[in-house]
Amino acid sequence: MKKKCLLFFLIIIASILSANSQNGFRFQDITKKKQRVSFRLINNLIVIPVDINGQTLSFILDTGVNKTIIFSPSKNDSIGLLDPIKISLTGLGGGKPVDAILSKNNKMKIKGLVGYNESIYVIFKDFFNLSRKMGTTIHGIIGYNLLKNFVVKINYKSKKIYFYNSDRYSFKQCKRCEVLPIQFYRKKPYVNIKVQLDTIGTRLITVKMLVDSGGSDAIWLFENSKSEIQTPVRHFNDILGEGLSGSILGKRSRIPKLKIGNFEITKPTVSFLDTISTLNARKFKSRNGSIGGNILKRFTVWLDYSKKQIMLKKNSSFKASFNYNMSGLDIVYSGKQLVKEENTKLVPVTYNSKSESNNSISFVTNYSFFTNYSYKFKPTYKIREVVKNAVGDKAGLKAGDIILEINRKPAYTYTLNDIINKLQERENKKIRITIRRNGQKMTFSFRLEKRI
Repeated sequence: MKKKCLLFFLIIIASILSANSQNGFRFQDITKKKQRVSFRLINNLIVIPVDINGQTLSFILDTGVNKTIIFSPSKNDSIGLLDPIKISLTGLGGGKPVDAILSKNNKMKIKGLVGYNESIYVIFKDFFNLSRKMGTTIHGIIGYNLLKNFVVKINYKSKKIYFYNSDRYSFKQCKRCEVLPIQFYRKKPYVNIKVQLDTIGTRLITVKMLVDSGGSDAIWLFENSKSEIQTPVRHFNDILGEGLSGSILGKRSRIPKLKIGNFEITKPTVSFLDTISTLNARKFKSRNGSIGGNILKRFTVWLDYSKKQIMLKKNSSFKASFNYNMSGLDIVYSGKQLVKEENTKLVPVTYNSKSESNNSISFVTNYSFFTNYSYKFKPTYKIREVVKNAVGDKAGLKAGDIILEINRKPAYTYTLNDIINKLQERENKKIRITIRRNGQKMTFSFRLEKRI
């Protein structure tokens, strides 16, 4: 009996060591079948807490990356990264490779999920400007190593991710779902979908797209990656984002529709990227672009890397319109300021009232206003860039302007997501912005204008 118990104990220890020696996340409790993780959805991107060597940081869950990357760690982020070596990284954007550090054998944890021998790439500059663009501190991005050992269900409506044991999970029959095969290239998932590019006729062409939960746009298409992929006549030039090697440039437009399996999505916004900005991405010759968060958020998404498939079920956001920034202003988070806040409340004041006729004393309560002041740190925002000939440019706003008020409300009362939504709201909506430029306070007004 003792030998059997010892043998069982050794088997358990061996399985734990085996799991620990393999790269990628596992259930910390090997008997567990499921782990739920809550996330924040900011600008169509999924933000989750990740514990690295005992320090909790905020990461974007990005299916489009095959590495775990930390950007510009501060003195407060004492992660204690292990076994560092110097390397170079390249990515989207037209610039040169950037210096980085590769750290191995780190322990990473997300609730009941743990990775014991994780490699982390540290870049000492936030090339993506993630924190400034998200309006909250973002430390890095994580993708393949978190996802590869599980069946992962992402519920964009409830803002929950479910990680299932891939050996024990079986997909339920779902008549309203579409299951698509995934092809992997450099540990990144690709699917085939169909797009209609011409407003005349109904011709659909098949394109191979990276499934990119780390992109906030709806679709990116690479110009000339197929002869049919050309920018429509109606478009405008824009800075579409930031890459490891510089700004990602291209043109924004719309296409009549796209089809994912049998799901048909009409008039999505599309970004057409130039060759220089996508030089590294085009190394996978079959790739034609990406599907981003503005498409994925319209579904409940199941990812099964082991069986190489993705399943989609449309949610209540499926038919929502595709909006974009109609101001031409690229507004970013710019740190915090100390703001004096006035707090006024009605408080009871009780005093004695003596009656001489019957020698009695009564208590009278009146109310008066009481005001006190407090100082709190609030966000500040500034204009990073202005698109030429957009309404914000024509109104006179400039890059570097510090935003003080939007529609007569202090800018610090908004989140960055609030501001982005306001600039996408509807055509002809009036926007009034008060800014500070070179110490001078100025106010500008314009109306949102559709350009595509």
